[in-house]
Amino acid sequence: MSRVKIGVIGCGAIAQVHHLPNLKQLHKEFEVAIVCDLSPGAAEAATKRFNIPQFVTDYVQLLDSDVDAVLLCHGDPKTEVALAAFEAGKHVFIEKPVCFSIQEIDSMIAAQKKAGKVGQAGYMKVHDPAFRLAKREVDTMESYRFVQINHLHPNNRLHLSQFDVERYEDVPADAFAPAHAARESARKQAIGDVPPEAERAFFLLSGSMIHDIYSLRVMLGSPSEVINVEVWSNGQGVNIVFGFPNGARCVATWVDLPDLWDFKETLEIYGDNKRVLVSYPTGFSRGILSEVTIHGIDADGTTYSKIPAVEWESAFVRELRHFHACITEGGVCYTSLESARDDIELIINIVKCYVERYPVKCG
Repeated sequence: MSRVKIGVIGCGAIAQVHHLPNLKQLHKEFEVAIVCDLSPGAAEAATKRFNIPQFVTDYVQLLDSDVDAVLLCHGDPKTEVALAAFEAGKHVFIEKPVCFSIQEIDSMIAAQKKAGKVGQAGYMKVHDPAFRLAKREVDTMESYRFVQINHLHPNNRLHLSQFDVERYEDVPADAFAPAHAARESARKQAIGDVPPEAERAFFLLSGSMIHDIYSLRVMLGSPSEVINVEVWSNGQGVNIVFGFPNGARCVATWVDLPDLWDFKETLEIYGDNKRVLVSYPTGFSRGILSEVTIHGIDADGTTYSKIPAVEWESAFVRELRHFHACITEGGVCYTSLESARDDIELIINIVKCYVERYPVKCG
């Protein structure tokens, strides 16, 4: 098996909890040669903890190294680094959110095509064995009539407290100014000047509810219309009604419940004679499986309910295996930057529907 030499940019929680341990596990597929973080303490700690030879605090130094690929899990926006990585001839894995505006994603896609390299969005949920099992079931359904998404989200600190996430206060405050300016510029490109709660909802959709949006698209195809959007609790609650070409409706809800430990995220597809429900654990968990429940009617008219056994390999590991296969075998990327463009466009349409108080056609 051909090993891919990879560098990791960003040594925060998602890198420490998932990506770096998983890359170490996948030692036959990947060699982590270098990491980068604005925090020298975090970068150095990662090298010691995961036996990585080198760390830097400037991503340009990482891109100048001989790595074949880079994994971007630093703070948003990631556009500048992604473009530089493609220009440097690297394959690029971009943790969500890939970016915020159509202009950004189009520039990434153009840079990727020019480089002739793999560009993969970090959409781990569609690699989840439970999601893949559920999709096989949904694909056998004659039709679907109603879809429901519930995402009840506690504060991530409640779940991160289960892990030894190392943080260091060694980055000057002004070091974050360029990223803040770029984030504001991307927001204006995407949605312009909108009410404060709409802006907060936009970043919520891009950063957390993006999992529900891309999962819905992969499972059923893109919605044809954003029919209605409600935003409440100062942008910490969002309710969306989508329409689909077959006339079906999806009601999607995201609610911030900061002090409640229990995390709930479900995708439910209802047809006339079959129902498929997927339930996910928090993304900051290890070893907790997603679950699929299937309700149906047998040929003899007997109603049944079953919960199939789900494979144990995590979605995060599977997406890295897929990235490796795309690089070494030339496979088609399941979560390409082109597919991420559809999600960015849909998020912009959701905000537009809320601001204008009128249904928005998609596509």
